[in-house]
Amino acid sequence: MFAEYSSSELMSIFAMQGFAGLILFSVFVLMALGLAIIFGQMGVINMAHGEFMILGAYITYLVSNLFSQHFPELFSYYFFIAMILAFFATALLGALVEWGMIRFLYHRPLDTLLATWGLSLILQQIYRSVFGAREVGVTLPDWLMGSYQLSETIEIPVNGLFVMSLAIAISLAVAVLMYRSRWGIQVRAVVQNRPMAGAVGINTAKVDRMTFALGCGIAGIAGSAFTMIGSTGPTSGQLYIVDTFLVVVFGGATSLLGTIASAFGISQAQSTMEFFISGSMAKVLTLLFVVMVLMIRPQGLFNLKVRR
Repeated sequence: MFAEYSSSELMSIFAMQGFAGLILFSVFVLMALGLAIIFGQMGVINMAHGEFMILGAYITYLVSNLFSQHFPELFSYYFFIAMILAFFATALLGALVEWGMIRFLYHRPLDTLLATWGLSLILQQIYRSVFGAREVGVTLPDWLMGSYQLSETIEIPVNGLFVMSLAIAISLAVAVLMYRSRWGIQVRAVVQNRPMAGAVGINTAKVDRMTFALGCGIAGIAGSAFTMIGSTGPTSGQLYIVDTFLVVVFGGATSLLGTIASAFGISQAQSTMEFFISGSMAKVLTLLFVVMVLMIRPQGLFNLKVRR
C-alpha cells in the first residue's frame, strides 16, 4: 500500500490527509458536543440531530442569499449573523420538541429513538417541500476563500482553518458553561441525582428543556460550519448522525473530553485510510476498531463517575 510512494510523498499525503481529518474532526466535534449534551446528560437518543444540523445549514443558505441580493456591501459579515440565527432557530425548535414530545418519554430510550426518528423523517420532508430535493450551496465571502501554501505539495484552505477555530471556540464555551456556570452546576446535579436536585429547589424540567435546546443550538452552528465543506440537501444530516453517535459512545457519553478525543481519533483514522482504501472500507475498519474497544471498555474512553 505504501511501496508505490516515496518517503516525501508519504509525508505530504499524511500532512494533507491529517489536515482534512482536522476539518472533519471540527464538524464531528460541533455535532457530537450537542449530541453528548442531549444523550450523555439527558439519556435521550435524538435521531433527528442531523436534521437540526441541516436546519442550521439551510438558515445559512437563506442568509447568504439575502445578503448577496439586498445587502451586498455587508456580505463579508453575513456568516457570523447566519451562525447566530442558526443557533437561536435550532435551539427554539429544540425547546419546542422537548416541550411537546421529549418530556413525555424520559427513561424510555427506545421510545425516544423511535419518536425522534419519526421527527427526522418529518423534517426531511419539510426541507424537501420548502427547499427542493436538490442540494444547495452557499457563496463564501472573499476572506474565506483561498489557501495557505505551506510547501509545494501542502495547501491549507482558509475555510478549514476557520471551521477548526470555530470548533475550538465552541468547545471552550461549552466547557466553561458546563463546569464554571451556575446553570452547568444545576445540569450536573440533575444528572447525578434528579430527585435530590429537585428537592433542593432546582427546576429539573426547565434544566431539561434548556439542555435539549442548547444541544440542538450547537447542532445549528455545526450546520453553518457544514456549508463550508459540503452542499446541503434534505438528507445530508443522515450522513453524519451514525458517525456522531459513534463519536459520543466511543468517547464516553457523559464526558466532553472523551467526545473531543474520540472525534479526533475517528476523523484522523477515516481521513487517512480513505486515501489508501475506499471510503466504505475505511468506515468498516474504524467501526470494527471502535466495537473491539467498547467490548473491552463498554463505558467508552472516558466516563463520569456518578454516585448512585
